[in-house]
Amino acid sequence: QLQLVESGGGAVQPGGSLRLSCVASGFTLDYRAIGWFRQAPGKEREGVSCISGSGGVPDYVDSVKGRFTISRDNAKNTVYLQMSSLKPEDTAVYFCAARRYAIKTMNPGAYAYWGQGTQVTVSS
Repeated sequence: QLQLVESGGGAVQPGGSLRLSCVASGFTLDYRAIGWFRQAPGKEREGVSCISGSGGVPDYVDSVKGRFTISRDNAKNTVYLQMSSLKPEDTAVYFCAARRYAIKTMNPGAYAYWGQGTQVTVSS
């Protein structure tokens, strides 16, 4: 069974940090582009960051540049999203997704495999 499982979400105060993990089972993340997306209540799903199958320079949505870092560990079949200096507007359900292809994109429609999401709440 092909599956992506996110973990690491939770509640944190503004300025805090969290690291999200996304582990794949049933298939390899090697050579696949990976994206992190988020969806807040009443809003559309938004691309947060993506990385190509070959690594290289990732993309970030402007609102998280300098605060979030995406990385991948192919040996562990895992992708991470390190989030720092969190703000209340970062509150959302965060999803990881994998493409069938190596080219990265922030378009959620281009991703074939999705995790179930993990809640991130930033509040004082």
